Amino acid sequence: MATEIATLGGGCFWCTEAVYQQLKGIINVESGYTGGQIPNPSYEQICEGTTGHAEVVRLTFDPAVVSFREILEVFFTIHDPTTLNRQGNDVGTQYRSVIYYQTPEQKETAKHVICEMANVWDAPIVTELSPAETYYKAEAYHQNYFRQNPLQGYCAFIVAPKVSKFRQTFRDKLKTDLS
Repeated sequence: MATEIATLGGGCFWCTEAVYQQLKGIINVESGYTGGQIPNPSYEQICEGTTGHAEVVRLTFDPAVVSFREILEVFFTIHDPTTLNRQGNDVGTQYRSVIYYQTPEQKETAKHVICEMANVWDAPIVTELSPAETYYKAEAYHQNYFRQNPLQGYCAFIVAPKVSKFRQTFRDKLKTDLS
């Protein structure tokens, strides 16, 4: 099976991770950081907003099951791509909306989807489109965060509604086994 990588930043990685773990064709979801100036940043450094990194999810996917275009359609449904450096109460450059493309084909697909989405949103889309940069896996406690902490306040009030919206909107694209 040939796989591809997609790297997306749409606010807090706990939200995007929780959604993409349920999408058919996604083989692995990993929370991490990319787009900054220092090597191997810590979560604490990222939160200071001085490293330039974005919180991202790195998706390994089977393009025979889910296309990069479909992944981006989900992306533009589960976060607000019109708010610069923020998602809800999460404010800072680490929460920016960004697509880190791996190939020229991903770049072209992303350009087309961004143009299409401009007709969906009432405000201009501010999603960055950048070449893939060095990726750093986030600390272990950030991996599978929503699955492990569904009753934690942020998860219950922020992540769960996004997951619910995704499940309703993309019902036909859900994995049958969500373990």
